[in-house]
Amino acid sequence: MRPPLIVGNWKMHKTIREAREYVGLLRVELKETADRQVVLAPPFTALGAVAEALAGTGIELAAQNVCDRDEGAATGEVSARMLAEAGCRHVLIGHSERRAYYGEDDALINRKLKSALQHGLQPILCIGETLSQREADQTFDVVTRQLQEGLRGVGLSEATRAVVAYEPIWAIGTGLTASPEQAAAMHVFIRGVVSSIYGEDFGLKVPVIYGGSVNPANIKALMAQREINGVLVGGASLEAKSFSRIVKF
Repeated sequence: MRPPLIVGNWKMHKTIREAREYVGLLRVELKETADRQVVLAPPFTALGAVAEALAGTGIELAAQNVCDRDEGAATGEVSARMLAEAGCRHVLIGHSERRAYYGEDDALINRKLKSALQHGLQPILCIGETLSQREADQTFDVVTRQLQEGLRGVGLSEATRAVVAYEPIWAIGTGLTASPEQAAAMHVFIRGVVSSIYGEDFGLKVPVIYGGSVNPANIKALMAQREINGVLVGGASLEAKSFSRIVKF
């Protein structure tokens, strides 16, 4: 059985100094993480400092975004090759905020995912529906499209290195959370879509994690669902004690 994957996404929070202080506190709170996989995703500016501060902890590093190109005239972008050298092992791809605020479409997300795989990073492919899409009964169509297009042209051997994060957009930063049963049902559906692409054997094994107002109060109920392999935590990951409580659920 795979260990739970707990990812803390700091979004645009924490200076380098604040990031170092956070990791110092987290090291005190989390003395043992052998039975779960813990990942932190700080902003680009703090990646190097966090990589150094995490040395020897077993906690891994993720980037929040990546460019679809390796190098060139792309001012302000950061490539997968650069992230790997900075110590990242994972990268978020297609987070709802990137899709909604920065216009990232499925084709761009697919190119980013392929670039991450090419340079040895584990892509965490974020998918999920808006409230209006959910109310219009479009959830399954939206999730299916995002999976099919996000994984287009990715072979099975590469896909085995990816993680899917289901994050219903209506539950991100709103305090609303899909019920554990709703989340588990969507994870079952996601596995079905992945099975239609790569076969049932892989569909049953692909890691699928949940994101959307995860906090210390709901983590146990979410993780009690067999289909949920972990969580992508936003606001509740910004305080070391709060995040450690989630990790130690």
